[in-house]
Amino acid sequence: MTTRRRLLHILGISLCPWPLTSTAQSKARVWRVGFLSARARPASIAADYYGAFPHRLNELGYVEGRNLSIEWRFAAGDYGRLPRMATELVQANVDVMMALGPPAVEAARKATTTIPIVIVVSIDPAAAGFVKSLARPGGNITGLSNLAGDISPKHLELLHAIAPKVARVAVLTNPGNTAHAAMLKSVESAAQSLSVKIFTVKAQTPAEIESAFAFMVRERAGAVMVFLDPLFIQQERQIASLATQNRLPSIFANREYAEAGGLMSYGQDQTDIYRRAATYVDKIFKGAKPADLPVEQPMTFDMIINRQTAKALGLTIPPDIMVQATRVIE
Repeated sequence: MTTRRRLLHILGISLCPWPLTSTAQSKARVWRVGFLSARARPASIAADYYGAFPHRLNELGYVEGRNLSIEWRFAAGDYGRLPRMATELVQANVDVMMALGPPAVEAARKATTTIPIVIVVSIDPAAAGFVKSLARPGGNITGLSNLAGDISPKHLELLHAIAPKVARVAVLTNPGNTAHAAMLKSVESAAQSLSVKIFTVKAQTPAEIESAFAFMVRERAGAVMVFLDPLFIQQERQIASLATQNRLPSIFANREYAEAGGLMSYGQDQTDIYRRAATYVDKIFKGAKPADLPVEQPMTFDMIINRQTAKALGLTIPPDIMVQATRVIE
């Protein structure tokens, strides 16, 4: 082969296209989400309402193992673990942090002022100081408010309507939840107008929940309100069982509570909340800033009545309450 032909041969090889391996595909961005919850990890995330979050992200085009990675952190009811977990997520360089409930939001906002935080909280986040205003959050935090503080008086009104002879109502609170103080104030105002006496009972562990119900009985409570709280959600079956065993009409915000045997629930559909939270994450991935994304408030509420529990407690649900129910468990 002449020198000229060898040169053309080499040039020909160099001009041939390489195999169609896309550099863009090999370097496709993997979005990282930190998921910070004060609850225990569900036995199955997919079966829990938390599963609505990755499911909705999947519908929006994000697939775990391909272009999405979720760093799950669960404090199992021990709120003291949340600051360390929030710091771990910051160190993991997540693109967005999900913070669920006031204790988790507090830990997240102390851990970072730059990483976008999408919140799901049980009280007005502006009043709690998490955002400047609902319309214009102004910082690195946005998300959803479920207004549990505003519906707590409604919980008391519903209990009073179902059990009008009850004069003393216990309110189960978690002293580690910063939202509960404001919620309690709103309930105290409602109690005065209904001529009902309320008293608080505190619990921060499953064992303390057991003791709390024993205290309610000693204090002659006629019913119990359960404030929305990650630990109490985690222990819904325990709380529902203790309420029924001690013949206490009870109400909670989560429908899963009524499904677990509690008398009734009134609040938002949690599955819907986490689907909506996923849309916030998607908007942030696409360039939106948390400061410019208004905090959403609930528009509809579900009321679930467990008529089996009502019968066990010797209660008849008034017709005007029954017609409001979105579901009745027979």
